[in-house]
Amino acid sequence: MTENNNNTKNRILETAEALFAQKGYHAVSVREITMAAKCNMAAVNYHFNSKKNLYMEVFRTQWVPRELRMYESFSKELSKIEPHSPNLVIQALASAYLEGPLTNEELKRHRQLIIREINNPTEVIEYVADHTMRPLYRILQQHLKPFFPEHSNEESFTLDILSIFGILLYFNYSRPMITHITGEKYDNAFKTRLITHLVRFSLNGLGANGKDMQ
Repeated sequence: MTENNNNTKNRILETAEALFAQKGYHAVSVREITMAAKCNMAAVNYHFNSKKNLYMEVFRTQWVPRELRMYESFSKELSKIEPHSPNLVIQALASAYLEGPLTNEELKRHRQLIIREINNPTEVIEYVADHTMRPLYRILQQHLKPFFPEHSNEESFTLDILSIFGILLYFNYSRPMITHITGEKYDNAFKTRLITHLVRFSLNGLGANGKDMQ
């Protein structure tokens, strides 16, 4: 692929991601994308073949890599912890999401894309689950399950882990609302306090209240 073709492809991807984030997959036409990207319909057909493939490519090359950057941050923090304990595992995960590598602008687009996909799902949701959510779930299960052997019900423990993840997503994706409700600026000091709270709340949810989990 020539440099000019590569530039055109990247411009289409960037433009499509912005529009999909703003309006959702079904509300954006290929013509709207080409007009905003200053290219013709043939360029989209040449590089992506269809709007559906373009949408998938946005998640494959843009959304999933951003999500994996947060997972890498989590893994890096875990590698520093020895021995592991539930509070430190949850703290590392919360830090990766709340203090992680994404800029505010990246986080905004990241949030908009996935919320619109969840509200009106396509086959992309399965791709996202396979490449991000399920691997993260397995990591959390691996590190937390040994500390809670009394959780013999696998479904219950799965829901516990998903609840922790859900709380983290809410506090990560709902920053403007949280600032509005608490009156606290979403700065580093507040993030530190929030992480402490999320660790305590999650441990209580897992039944660690009163246990030595340090």
